[in-house]
Amino acid sequence: MSDRWYSEAVVYCLDIDTYADSDGDGVGDIRGLIGRLDYLARLGVTCLWLHPIHPSPNDDDGYDVTDFYNVDPRFGTLGDFAELLHQASNRGIRVIIDLVVNHTSDQHPWFQSARSSPDSPYRDWYVWSDQEPADRYQGMVFPGEQHETWTYDRAAKAWYYHRFYKFQPDLNTTNPAVRDEIKKIMSFWIQLGVAGFRMDAVPFIIERTEPGDPNPELDFEFLTDLRQHVQWRRGDAVLLAEANVEPDNLPAFFGDSGGSANRLHMLFDFMLNGRLMLALARQDPEPVVEALRDTPALPQGGQWATFLRNHDEIDLSRLTAEQRNEVYAQFGPEEHMRIYDRGIRRRLAPMLGNDRRRIELAYSLQFALRGTPVLRYGEEIGMGEDLSLDGREAIRTPMQWSNQPNAGFSTAEPEKLVRPVIDKGEFGYEKVNVTLQRRDRTSLLAWFERMIRTLREAPEIGCGSTSHIDVPMPPGVLAHRADGPTGTMVFLHNLGTADAEVDLSRLQPEADLPVDVLADRNYDDVGKLDKLQLSGYGYRWIRLCRSWSH
Repeated sequence: MSDRWYSEAVVYCLDIDTYADSDGDGVGDIRGLIGRLDYLARLGVTCLWLHPIHPSPNDDDGYDVTDFYNVDPRFGTLGDFAELLHQASNRGIRVIIDLVVNHTSDQHPWFQSARSSPDSPYRDWYVWSDQEPADRYQGMVFPGEQHETWTYDRAAKAWYYHRFYKFQPDLNTTNPAVRDEIKKIMSFWIQLGVAGFRMDAVPFIIERTEPGDPNPELDFEFLTDLRQHVQWRRGDAVLLAEANVEPDNLPAFFGDSGGSANRLHMLFDFMLNGRLMLALARQDPEPVVEALRDTPALPQGGQWATFLRNHDEIDLSRLTAEQRNEVYAQFGPEEHMRIYDRGIRRRLAPMLGNDRRRIELAYSLQFALRGTPVLRYGEEIGMGEDLSLDGREAIRTPMQWSNQPNAGFSTAEPEKLVRPVIDKGEFGYEKVNVTLQRRDRTSLLAWFERMIRTLREAPEIGCGSTSHIDVPMPPGVLAHRADGPTGTMVFLHNLGTADAEVDLSRLQPEADLPVDVLADRNYDDVGKLDKLQLSGYGYRWIRLCRSWSH
């Protein structure tokens, strides 16, 4: 792969503590993950994204860090982590880690020093105000759980700023010393062998926060600086960012220098995610067509990361209230399935009624759209959620490996597990697990392996351009194409329940032995592309032509 390896990657994200426990203490660890790398290689994963791995009081699932230069002892040691990088590399898998530098834990030695004295060398590493700021109650990320963004600290005799929870004070990134430290942190992990970072809360990192100003300006040059720094350390390192902002503001995060991205390499496509959910809820592809049309053009080297589920709730805040209610009605009809008045805290399989056809359709569509697909652990076997757990923890239950006790995740007593395994109902581990699906050639896991193999043979999806094929279509059907140096792929997805027939004969002049490479069932030959059958919830990936010169 070239330096732009990320445009052809398949990214798999997981929490170490819920994936595989090697020592029986009830918490997943790095050695457990190393033991499952062969499983991931067989699945077709080429990049692992690990959620926070650093020491933490764990008040926010590791997003409250106390030491950026170490691994949480629950997971193992730095030596174990170095071995993970080595073993993953042997299997062609790169590893990126969460970089959480918008804030620290309030237990971090930097903050403890900063609050102890106005003369502390770390005082100016955080954002302080002597008076109560006028915007104290504005800009909360977790409304309902969070009541202010400025909190008075008695030891410091001052107010400190925190975009997130009050135990997560924001770092002052306008301070050159803080910027240098962030670069040092990145250098450290790149030197160990990570292939890049998923950067948390990027719009907040680059805010020039001032007391009383709820809408501070953003300093994009800091991103340019970080990109240059990382690139000098490792030429193919990647920055994948979380920036859930208005579409008009997205190009600034990629940056553009002579037509090439010079800031972030990749952004999660939150806009598309919300539109995909709306399209699935309506059984109508129009929201996806709109999303493709409204996507800002990217500079060369810029890439979207697509996802259906990640470690957070499905964020519907970019939809109108009416659209949001449509999605709620279909996928989160009960109050306890929702969170923060803006999202759904469920996994995809239960949202789609555990309908295998719809699950395949949804993931086929995600993986066929432009960008790099990101897959959440457990989705490949159709895991469910535990809505009795608090907030986002509902979708952070242990991986279900087998029908052994604790789903084969751990040999610990059940009460010692980091979170309870799902052991009841149609998503209980005795019915949904890797071992069971490994023995079944028709299982969802077997389908994911086949689909990902097919994707790896179609680089134009990740590297090429994607466009909607605008010809008359039966209701519910989306046709789009991906064109790249390696050739052209055509995709049909039927979001509705009725069988359909599609006429794409106008593409016949471009075709060179057109053939189905992935489909929900066996269809007749593609022929002249004029009578393409499509089942309800059906999909077809058609190789239109291949360029053999590449």
